Amino acid sequence: MDQTNSQTLTNAVPAVPRPWPIIATCLAVALIALGLAWELLLDPLRPGGSWLALKVLPLVLAITGLFAGRIYTYKWMSLVVWIYVCEALVRIVGLTVAERSLAWASLALSLALAISILLAARSQIRIHRQQLQS
Repeated sequence: MDQTNSQTLTNAVPAVPRPWPIIATCLAVALIALGLAWELLLDPLRPGGSWLALKVLPLVLAITGLFAGRIYTYKWMSLVVWIYVCEALVRIVGLTVAERSLAWASLALSLALAISILLAARSQIRIHRQQLQS
């Protein structure tokens, strides 16, 4: 495939339109901050923090793709985000009030991220269909 055809295929799929990349990035950063604070400072499993703080690594890897509006990042994040939702649901029945409160906050952020990813993908699909029709 020559370079012209490669550029045409790259330009054929538009980036996720604004404001979705900004919203998704802000929610991911908030989920990263909450996850790190939870596992290192607020209510760690072990005193001094735990390795569970590494759970934010997929979110860190997704930040640039989310902000750039890359649909590939939105696709894989639409699957990964449910891990955070499930973890929050499991930890809502935690032993301490702090753990339950943090779990509710994590659930709210992860569900908001899942919804923003869904709405971003829908708007990107709508724009792509309009481009194909014209």
